[in-house]
Amino acid sequence: MATSPPASASTVGSSVPRTDGPPKVTGASRYVDDIPAMPGEIFGRTVRSPVPRGILRGVRLDPAFDWSDVTVVLAEDVPVNVVALIQDDQPILATGKVNHAYEPIVLLGCADRLKLARAIQAVALDIDPLPPVLDARAARGGGEIIWGADNVIKRYLITNGCADAARERGEAGEAAIDAALARCEVVVTGTYASHHQEQLYIEPQGVIAWWDEAGAHATGSIQCPFYVHKAFLKAFGLPPDRIHITQSVTGGGFGGKEEYPSIIALHAALLARKSGRPVRMIYDRTEDIEATTKRHPACCEITSGCDRDGALRALKIRILMDGGAYATLTQVVLSRGALHAAGAYRWDDVWIEATAVATNTPPNGAFRGFGAPQTIWAIERHLDRVAQELGCDPLDLKAKNVLRPGDSTATGQVLRVSVAGEECITRAIAASGYRQKRAAGPTVRGRVARGIGLSVFMHGAGFTGSGERYYKGKVALDLTPGGRLRIRTASTDIGQGTETVFRQIAADAAGLPLDRVEFAVPCTTTVPDSGPTVASRTVMVVGSIVEAAARELASRVRAEQASTPLALSFEEAADRLLAREGQVTSLKQYEPPDYVRWDDEAYKGDAYPCFGWACDVAEVEVDLDTFEVTVVDFWSATDVGKAIHPVMCKGQIEGGSLQAIGWALSEEIVWQGGKIKNPRMTNYIIPTSLDAPPFHVVLVEEPFPFGPGGGAKGIGEMPMDGGAPAVAAAIEHATGIAAGALPLTPERLLEAARGAAAPRPLAGRGERL
Repeated sequence: MATSPPASASTVGSSVPRTDGPPKVTGASRYVDDIPAMPGEIFGRTVRSPVPRGILRGVRLDPAFDWSDVTVVLAEDVPVNVVALIQDDQPILATGKVNHAYEPIVLLGCADRLKLARAIQAVALDIDPLPPVLDARAARGGGEIIWGADNVIKRYLITNGCADAARERGEAGEAAIDAALARCEVVVTGTYASHHQEQLYIEPQGVIAWWDEAGAHATGSIQCPFYVHKAFLKAFGLPPDRIHITQSVTGGGFGGKEEYPSIIALHAALLARKSGRPVRMIYDRTEDIEATTKRHPACCEITSGCDRDGALRALKIRILMDGGAYATLTQVVLSRGALHAAGAYRWDDVWIEATAVATNTPPNGAFRGFGAPQTIWAIERHLDRVAQELGCDPLDLKAKNVLRPGDSTATGQVLRVSVAGEECITRAIAASGYRQKRAAGPTVRGRVARGIGLSVFMHGAGFTGSGERYYKGKVALDLTPGGRLRIRTASTDIGQGTETVFRQIAADAAGLPLDRVEFAVPCTTTVPDSGPTVASRTVMVVGSIVEAAARELASRVRAEQASTPLALSFEEAADRLLAREGQVTSLKQYEPPDYVRWDDEAYKGDAYPCFGWACDVAEVEVDLDTFEVTVVDFWSATDVGKAIHPVMCKGQIEGGSLQAIGWALSEEIVWQGGKIKNPRMTNYIIPTSLDAPPFHVVLVEEPFPFGPGGGAKGIGEMPMDGGAPAVAAAIEHATGIAAGALPLTPERLLEAARGAAAPRPLAGRGERL
């Protein structure tokens, strides 16, 4: 008689030890710069433009310098000079013109690091400077055309209600929304701005590249190996099986290692190709901050209408995002920002126009939240202003209008499953004592004022619209000797715990102990393309494929047990199956839920399979002399569907919330003439552990029926969304300063308190976009 699989306690829902913990704690993990040098290896560096815009006339190598052992790569050495992404607008090396400061122009390689540093100084760039366009509004005005026909990288228009009906009749949707606003009892207008933010991952960008008889290789700190693979396909014209991209242990990404590693990998590979030697290319912190992508700055002009009792009716928004010099991922960042701009609320009539433009600043790209933090900041601060106009607490306005099951979003998506906005509000308010503290009013002790504020938000999990159908993400699980499973996926662990969580999901699905599941190093040669590690999709989407594949493999082993009268153990049956078939693999592809329908042309329908929901509450103290702000307590009730690993779930929420607090209060890129004046950790100020408030995380579990482990959904991006508006609301409660622009530095708050004109509007109607 066949025996059962090995007994195993369920690990889903348990905070098991991280499988990557011991090697990281002991220092055994090899990050890219820990990988031993290859024979003949040289180092790579980049010569960059010192000006934000100009005509590149030529490159001069100092003839007095000894170039004999220095490899030099120019644009003419690049087979196809374009970084393959959404649009082919960005060159690998500049030629003819430069469009931003720090744009790469020349690559140098040398075995001697000191000589390599001197070689950089021996390169002269002949550039005729041109007037740069450094402001998104100026770019939108089109006085100087620096990108395409009108500087516009992408536009979207989202309508619902009267504006939607007008569009269907061939009429102007904007006129319809203006008419709807005119009929409202209370109309409020405001302008809300947000700024660049640097990812500041703990490990800078780095890659090692080489060529051999198998083709081109790159190993490095990479979030999305198949992005780099695609870039190599375009640049070198190689067949796919001659490109080998491998992720090394990666020290954080936050989106900054999504698309940018394609550039550094291409640069290293070009140097390796010309020199015939392996090339190690690793940025120092200054170069990493100067040259890599940032969060897109955004400005949102909002006009809303509601009834005197607070029922929201009409919403009109104009969004303007700064894409920087090249498109990178701007169009999808803008898309997600637009899709979240209406917030977590019901509106009868909606008109949202979103535009992204190019400027002569370094390209902006992926960053945790991916456009949603910018627009959620705007709508949350706007509703705080509406509440002030109505004379009610923001909590009451938001709770009255939060989306509920059966309601529709701005794209007409009917919320069918896993809707937890009300529950998150209830749990956060109970945990924080918000009502009692607000009712007591702001407290002042000496010259320190204390206040409390909140934000309510939702975040779409997975790719937007038809994205998952387009990508067709795949995962492979192999049966290995001894009844073990090996997960092969392109989804990378960049510190968020993917390796551990995937093992938990697979172990439970197969009925195996956790230590019987392995996780293969992501390499494009050996793993299927699961889609990129982005968009809060890793657990919800890829994890569900892992789960299905593990179940299939386990069922095949059980069938082998049942096919013989021998009392085979699970391990014995697995080995027998392997001996007969040689290889036993389950290759699965993701299939979105049948109800997901999206119209890309109209930009309507089911934008996401489901949403995560949250309510953040911040309590702050403000020094009334210096206007320094201290977040003294922070609560977050966050709906994760199902917590596969509760401790790591809470860690994601705490870490993302602290990152949002930094964006709100201290992090600021200082620009002068298109160049960054503070590219170092001493004056780009991120919050440290000493700045972190006590975090109180309430995990709300409203399962998504199609998520793994009993209903898990995305969580990685969502904690970035709510911290800034919650902190701003708390500052307003403490001081009366209604801030509408980030960052809320002491200088800006002091100027607002004095009634002086701030560099950027803290609140007010602002200029029409």
